Amino acid sequence: MKKLAVIFPGIGYHTDKPLLYYGKKLARTYGYEIVEVPYGNFRKGIKGDQEKMKEAFENALEQTRQILGEVCWDEAEDILFISKSIGTVVAAAYASEKELSVRHVFYTPLAQTFLTAQEQSGIAFHGTADPWAADEVVEYGCEQLNIPLIEIPDANHSLETGDVRTDLKNLAHVMDVTEKWILLGE
Repeated sequence: MKKLAVIFPGIGYHTDKPLLYYGKKLARTYGYEIVEVPYGNFRKGIKGDQEKMKEAFENALEQTRQILGEVCWDEAEDILFISKSIGTVVAAAYASEKELSVRHVFYTPLAQTFLTAQEQSGIAFHGTADPWAADEVVEYGCEQLNIPLIEIPDANHSLETGDVRTDLKNLAHVMDVTEKWILLGE
């Protein structure tokens, strides 16, 4: 059985940052072939600007189509999409567009994620002090799509609180839950 994990970064949150770095390592530990989607070249000042956000999403989705164009999806029996921020929107949209049966790990999804994640299996992580996505929007989106939501108290868009020890405990918890989600595909 071929297992494939595709990693979708955020705008400023690359695959070498903690959530994606350790999520990727966990997937590799359980035999997933890793494919990273290193899109980029985004405009500055995206936060709070719907037009720039839409442009960034469209740009990232087009780059994703090109980067993943050679992937033989039908050879994979288990597909895991691990995504962060705008990457959650791109991952959900790409899976819908390609009609892929995917299990998602959504790290800090945005409101737009839930518009494209219809009928997809996933788990989501959200910080209650995330300035990019309101708690109510994420809670409602997860509830509507039956996606389990793990909320990290007082954490920002990187799921960090500013206290190193708290952040390390939170990261360990997030990775424990991520690992259990990955193992559901075994």
